[in-house]
Amino acid sequence: MKQNFAKALERVLVYEGGYSNHPRDPGGPTNKGIIQRVYDGFRRSKGLEPRSVRRLTREELLEIYRRQYWDKVQGDRLPDGVDFVVFDGAVNSGFSQSTKWLQRALGMERVDGELGEATIAAALAHPDHDALIADICARRLGMLQRLSTWDAFGKGWGRRVANVKAIGQAWATGSVGPQPVAVHEIGGDAKALVADVALPKVSAEAATQGTLGGGAIAAAVNGGKESLLPLVGSNKTVDLVFTVLTLAGIAIALGGAAYALWAARQRRQAERVWSAEARAEVDDWAAVDLAFGGPA
Repeated sequence: MKQNFAKALERVLVYEGGYSNHPRDPGGPTNKGIIQRVYDGFRRSKGLEPRSVRRLTREELLEIYRRQYWDKVQGDRLPDGVDFVVFDGAVNSGFSQSTKWLQRALGMERVDGELGEATIAAALAHPDHDALIADICARRLGMLQRLSTWDAFGKGWGRRVANVKAIGQAWATGSVGPQPVAVHEIGGDAKALVADVALPKVSAEAATQGTLGGGAIAAAVNGGKESLLPLVGSNKTVDLVFTVLTLAGIAIALGGAAYALWAARQRRQAERVWSAEARAEVDDWAAVDLAFGGPA
């Protein structure tokens, strides 16, 4: 809701801390949650020369957070608590990604990362905002745990999401909620971008290895068949063993081919999902550039 912007920002700033430039943070140089690229675009939109984000002023910070995050996720119109949860997700992972967590938690058919009238109406009509917030945070944490940078920043992210959930649920029920926790010292301020999702380790190489493994077994089976071939017809036991080995060879060949197809399909599906989400994230930052005057 409109009256929640100031207190929502106050809590986000506790999470973000001050200046940072961790080598594994995809956001790069960041001050109070504002990355250098966003700050450059903002200053260009004002006809000002770019400068280090270290020199970010309070007035600039307020305008950037209002225009580029709170307004983008329609914070003035979302229900109490939900507004804070979606706002913090936007700061940490981009407004498109945060909107998708909301849309998925609402069970919407169209998940496009655009927070329009349909999404707002669905959020307002949801019968249990406490449960909705829990679902949003669970989806957010689930993605964070799949990021390749989880080992570096996971402790801070996990604590941040848990605190966001607690505060959001308190606001949803008319309570003040807990104080925000300072997570920037343990990586909770690092940008958590879907482009850093680690793809499943189901690769063409793995598929090949599976096929080769099946091939080795098939070769052993065929070797046994060749040894028995001269004896086929001599007695029923030999004939039975030969038949079993023949069927086993066929099953192994089919199994190896099926595994290769499955592995390739899993990889393609993962890449399609990643590509769609990553494109939306790129669009997020392109929108930032456009909002603040375009790239240099």
